[in-house]
Amino acid sequence: MIQAEELRQIASWSLDLTPEEFEEARRGISTRVYGKGAYVCHVGDRLESWTGVADGLLKMSTTSKTGKSATLAGMRSGAWFGEGTVIKGEARRYDLVALRETRVALMRRQTFFWLFEHSAAFNRFLVHQFNERLAQFIGLAEYDRMLDSTGRLARNLAWLFNPILYPGRDRTLAISQEELGLLAGISRQMANQGLAKLADLGLVEIGHGSVTILDLERLARYEG
Repeated sequence: MIQAEELRQIASWSLDLTPEEFEEARRGISTRVYGKGAYVCHVGDRLESWTGVADGLLKMSTTSKTGKSATLAGMRSGAWFGEGTVIKGEARRYDLVALRETRVALMRRQTFFWLFEHSAAFNRFLVHQFNERLAQFIGLAEYDRMLDSTGRLARNLAWLFNPILYPGRDRTLAISQEELGLLAGISRQMANQGLAKLADLGLVEIGHGSVTILDLERLARYEG
């Protein structure tokens, strides 16, 4: 069972729950730590829990039959995902790997469905979540075909600051160029070059092991 204060910190949706709903959610969540490079799940696994990132960074990806890998999304602290899989009760359709040591929050399936059936606030959150994820994956199909490496980097970085998926998060993220490259499907060197270009345009500020977003709207629309 997770502590109340930690749940409030890692789950924006918990702030709108009634006291009864909040306690039900808290009792149904546990945490687990995964080391860098560890898989939280593989394609075909049955990960029954709704999943959140308490601290760290995850990559959601898939690999084709020919061996080509594609990143679907990066998940930073505060992200919650996998609700569609939980609702449908099906196996995971993606690999989920920790890009650094990551602590994951796991909500039991029965707790998820209790909230789904009893909480209007929780359902409002899920509707917004579904809408944003749908837009994300539609955008992924578009920019994977049309954008260069800097454009893909810009879109992936912008999604890590999506105000619906990560409400209340500041504009600075501790992330390495290697991690950004892994999320965008490009090399560390290309990520370095892309960040420098985005910084020259006034879209981001590069720190030591961090990136600060200066203009999120322009970053999300960047096409190279």
